[in-house]
Amino acid sequence: MITPSPTARIDPQVARGVLVAKVPASATRPPFVHLQIPNTSYELHLVAGTPLDALAVARTGRIVGRIRVQARRVDTVRTGGRYVEPVMGRPQRVQGTVIAVNSADHSICVNAGVPIHCTLTDPRQKPEHFQPGQLVSFDALEGASFAQDEPARPTSLTPPTATAGPPATGPPRTPGTCGTRAC
Repeated sequence: MITPSPTARIDPQVARGVLVAKVPASATRPPFVHLQIPNTSYELHLVAGTPLDALAVARTGRIVGRIRVQARRVDTVRTGGRYVEPVMGRPQRVQGTVIAVNSADHSICVNAGVPIHCTLTDPRQKPEHFQPGQLVSFDALEGASFAQDEPARPTSLTPPTATAGPPATGPPRTPGTCGTRAC
């Protein structure tokens, strides 16, 4: 089921999702998180870039952070849309528009329905070769990860308490009346 789209604005390079499960390490796999991306059908399995115990998750399961992958080779394409393949599991193929170029860590950030930070592994490619707005496509190497950016703010069902205003003047009123007439 597609969940409602969040409305609060955040940095476009930060991914938001719902943490479905924290899966501990096994004999063949490192610990990973099962992350559902709001307003899409994506359910990504990402290596935990933050220790599982340290993940701060809101009561609703919402979490924000950065998804990082290593690209075999990034190609510019002329047609297509934004997507991550497969829809469920480890990202293997990504296509989307470049939203940021970072020369310091040799990466680009791609909006593929969810922002993904892509480290360039082909020695012939440099982040400066790509411009924001370009449509790119690449194969993701194994080891896509998720690292939490900031702890989730706990939500509360109780409304915030009102601040004390100026003291009331005049005689006390009984509920349902406004002075001498009914409200």
